[in-house]
Amino acid sequence: MILVLRALGVGDLATAVPALRGLRAAFPGETLSLAAPAWLTPLIPSVGGIDRIVPAAELEPLDAAPAMPRLAVNLHGSGPESHLRLRALRPGALWAFASRPAGHHDGPGWHDDEHEVRRWCRLVRYYGVACDEKDLDLLVPDADVPSGVTIIHPGAKSPARRWPPDRYAAVARRLHAAGHRVLVTGSPSELDLCVRVTELAGLPEDAAPRTGLGDLAALIAAARLVICGDTGVAHLATAYRTPSVVLFGPMSPDRWGPPADRPYHRAIWHGTVSERGDLPGPVHPALLAVTPDEVLAAAEQVQHAITAQ
Repeated sequence: MILVLRALGVGDLATAVPALRGLRAAFPGETLSLAAPAWLTPLIPSVGGIDRIVPAAELEPLDAAPAMPRLAVNLHGSGPESHLRLRALRPGALWAFASRPAGHHDGPGWHDDEHEVRRWCRLVRYYGVACDEKDLDLLVPDADVPSGVTIIHPGAKSPARRWPPDRYAAVARRLHAAGHRVLVTGSPSELDLCVRVTELAGLPEDAAPRTGLGDLAALIAAARLVICGDTGVAHLATAYRTPSVVLFGPMSPDRWGPPADRPYHRAIWHGTVSERGDLPGPVHPALLAVTPDEVLAAAEQVQHAITAQ
């Protein structure tokens, strides 16, 4: 059995897809298990080739994982905590970035400024596994969702990455006036935020639907346009080649942005190289520098780009 650790969020799963598919191709006869949060279960089959999901919380002991896998692969972080969680299972081999605190001296060195897709491809390539960094597409979950909608997704994990609701509402209002069917999406904990954006935008009451993760992925796959912050939804738009405008604040798109060779995805960032990290405080200044007019102009550009493909 091959056990892969990636106990993080939607965007983290999406950016690890090329490396996961490389592992699947390299070990065709082995059971490929993915240790990931249970709430990601509706999305994980969209990767393809994952035989078993092992419920796992970030940096918690892997109690649900079988002991002594043939190979453990750390697609979670640089260590030492994640390395030690896998080491505790006594795998036949551990593939991971070199970490002196974890006593793991094999593996390539960690580069802080590396794009997340490239990072994990580089790790598995070090161990002889081929993978394609452009292999980002996901299968579409089977769900009954409307097509051709425009999705506004105002939430994000940290306050520093959340563009103000009144600005999202200004964009939604103008797109609605231009003929878009606008839906405002979010997690269950973000429902109040979604309702606030719809009210500020003057959208219909049903414009803030409650969706599970599988429904949300299917909705994005069938959408006309996605506008969101630096969060998992942006990576789903990339995975389904849906035109998108992604607003960055504390983190550079050089690390988490959409593929640079796709003109139908646009990252907007007014930061500098030194402004990195995920801050717990108020909205980041680079994100506040983004204006509704700028977002609307980018939205028009990405829609024209997809029709020109």
